Amino acid sequence: MLIDSHAHLFDEQFEDDIDEVIIRARDNNVRYIIVPATNIETAKQAIQLAEKYPMVFAAVGVHPHDTANWDISIIVQLKEMAKHPKVAAIGEIGLDYFYYFAPKEKQIEAFREQIELAISLDLPAVIHSRNSDIDMMEIIRSYSGAGLRAQFHCFNSNLENALDIISMGHLISFTGNITFKKADELRTIVKQIPLDSLMIETDSPYLAPVPLRGKRNEPANVAFTAKAIAELHDTTPEKVGDITSSNAIRFFSIGNSGKLVYTYPLGKSLYINVTNRCNADCVFCARKEDAVIDGYNLRMKKNEEPGGDVYIKEIGDPKSYNEIVFCGYGEPTIRWNVIQEIAAYVKANGGTTRLNTNGHGNLINKRDITPEMEGKIDTVSISLNSTDKKQYSELMRVSESHFDEMINFAKMAKQYTYVVLSVVNYPGIDLDNAKLFAEKEVGVNFRIRDYF
Repeated sequence: MLIDSHAHLFDEQFEDDIDEVIIRARDNNVRYIIVPATNIETAKQAIQLAEKYPMVFAAVGVHPHDTANWDISIIVQLKEMAKHPKVAAIGEIGLDYFYYFAPKEKQIEAFREQIELAISLDLPAVIHSRNSDIDMMEIIRSYSGAGLRAQFHCFNSNLENALDIISMGHLISFTGNITFKKADELRTIVKQIPLDSLMIETDSPYLAPVPLRGKRNEPANVAFTAKAIAELHDTTPEKVGDITSSNAIRFFSIGNSGKLVYTYPLGKSLYINVTNRCNADCVFCARKEDAVIDGYNLRMKKNEEPGGDVYIKEIGDPKSYNEIVFCGYGEPTIRWNVIQEIAAYVKANGGTTRLNTNGHGNLINKRDITPEMEGKIDTVSISLNSTDKKQYSELMRVSESHFDEMINFAKMAKQYTYVVLSVVNYPGIDLDNAKLFAEKEVGVNFRIRDYF
């Protein structure tokens, strides 16, 4: 499945064959198309397209090129349009200092007021930025924590800004321009951005990909962008399509948000979605927001947690995988009895197991569970997060006593299984000290987990 997250189908280049364009998109596995407006008139046209074609959704907004005569009355019109059930976002909005079709002051005024409209309506914003990095990043940072959800479409800034943008929870999308001969810098950025933070687009009728460069672009061609990203991420176009589509579905609140999965393959391992419940509330955890990994929906309520037999059936032959990993977005040891049941099956059938935990299992179960790992759990990966009790408490939002609980758990567990202490590469964490602490003070192995 593919989703073209940005296509200007109201453009006059489509007026003679829009029906055929939609049919070609559908025939090329494009499930949905987002049509962002550039002004009030094109917003009306985008809504008309969305009404006519079930696979089309609209965004309403005023492009920076069209903000020279901006006044607050435009917000009133956009707010009314945004009530339409097929309006999925506010956009295309932003800043463009390349052409200067509108003064900077007007562009910034319109941009901020439309951002605030998006936040007030709980709609995402589709953002255009060209030659405006300094002002753009200052404005976006000023709305951090305010509820803004943004798509930076046709991304053309640098890697530092890209990483800053996704660290704030926003998404980035790329067009066919990443296939261009002179797009090495863009391709380098694409390789560094996790698929969970990407969407794909055509920006039709512009930026047709190689081998169609110079021709009119259209949504069916979004497959070329998916293929290019797949090559850069050493994966398949199908996987890129599935993950970016899942991202778009959640971002724009369209279609089906994805079926809950109990097991999910990552690389050559199979992960077990044990629970979303947790005794901690880590600042870097998306458990309460998306709870999605590589396009897999892991958001699971307590009454949706299956018994061990469901997991065992989905595992099948555990030797088919390098490891069976008890993970997900919650703390697995909350369901320790289920883990034991599954682990016993895996080991009896020649498989290998790993438990990813915060190390509070003894506290949670009100007994020492580490002897019960022997012969069932091959590796225990425990979240160290920080060697400083206060920082640990602040990161995980638990009491400082939980730090000692975690360390004691690691020391007891190493008597029965292979133990690793890990930290997330999160700003402010002393990685060198954490490594020394794990290896010298606790006597276990150490690894760093990427943070995005």
